[in-house]
Amino acid sequence: MMAAITAAEFGNDVTIIEKNSSFGKKLLITGKGRCNITSSLYMSEFIKNTPGNGQFLYSAFQNYTNTDIIEFLKRQGLEVKEERGNRIFPVTDKSIDVLKCFENRINELKIKKLLNTRVEKILIQNNCVISVRTNNEMIKTNKVILATGGRSYPLTGSTGDGYIIAENLGHKITPIKPSLVPLVVHEKEECKKLQGLSLRNVKIKITDLVKSKIIYDDFGEMIFTHFGISGPIILSGSAHLVRYKDIGSLLKDGKIKLQIDLKPALSESQLDDRILRDFKEFKNKQFKHSLDKLLPQKIIPVIIEKSGIDGEKRVNEITKEERKKLISVLKDFELTIKDFRPVEEAIITSGGIDTKEINPKTMESKIIKGLYFAGEIIDVDSYTGGFNLQIAYSTGYTAGMHVGDAND
Repeated sequence: MMAAITAAEFGNDVTIIEKNSSFGKKLLITGKGRCNITSSLYMSEFIKNTPGNGQFLYSAFQNYTNTDIIEFLKRQGLEVKEERGNRIFPVTDKSIDVLKCFENRINELKIKKLLNTRVEKILIQNNCVISVRTNNEMIKTNKVILATGGRSYPLTGSTGDGYIIAENLGHKITPIKPSLVPLVVHEKEECKKLQGLSLRNVKIKITDLVKSKIIYDDFGEMIFTHFGISGPIILSGSAHLVRYKDIGSLLKDGKIKLQIDLKPALSESQLDDRILRDFKEFKNKQFKHSLDKLLPQKIIPVIIEKSGIDGEKRVNEITKEERKKLISVLKDFELTIKDFRPVEEAIITSGGIDTKEINPKTMESKIIKGLYFAGEIIDVDSYTGGFNLQIAYSTGYTAGMHVGDAND
């Protein structure tokens, strides 16, 4: 939509070919239906938050910034607000209102829309685009912007069609993998007991045990699921993990460890003091009834099991060594990462059109003249927080602005 709007604003005759019955199906589900439009961070920070080929986006991010998308929405009558984590949302908390802004501008510019239409082939002559064949007709054109998305959430229409089209034209597709995706762990039964429990303000560390190397660490919110773990900091961790060397074999061998610090604000000695205060208050109670003030109810049985301390034991009988073991479990709750959930469950796709084959200043193919790319079809991906949508606007705008004027 952004590519079409920009191309039209630059004087081109534009047609959008969309295989769905309406636009923006994926946009509607972003930010849990609220649409995390972008981030309020400086644009230089966007590259730091893009582990997947961030440098490639330097020009695109300069061409169209977070301020530009906010201004665009305001011109269309939609105000935005900022929430924690620099996240920008529409004031209405409805992604449909963001979509309407795009649709209204498309209508204002009288852009032609071909809905329920599938692209079968882009035709090339002398390495230049000459036409597009759909399931209904042949359309003559010398410029095509391929903006078909990735392979995550296929029900929204992103089923990887663009990869096949680009590959048939000679483009290299780097392996398609899930990113911003929940993680499966070996300790499945443990996680099943904790299913639905959301932890806030925890610190995580993902480590390669072979190299004793920290792959990723973060602070924030996570959630336990029936298969393992999810939530913002886990999803961002997956974006790092998916691009880590030899990740497949390391996961298979159980060499990727997740450590959760349940009390990151307290040092071990401060946590010990806190536990001693609680133990003093509950000195005649059983150990299993002494952690209510310290931890969510749901996690207490699992913590007791991991600590190896008898839950029936009276608090005043617990030794210093046992307390030490309890602190160790609270500061270092360990899980072994086994796998990623399938790409269909991922927020975004890692992999896609090899960035080496795209001109980063124009988004034009280096192989085919008149072929441009925008969005998730390119091998670029970011963390959660509005960065991936900004990639869509910025690359869409860059492609749209470079397709040339109407006389080209």
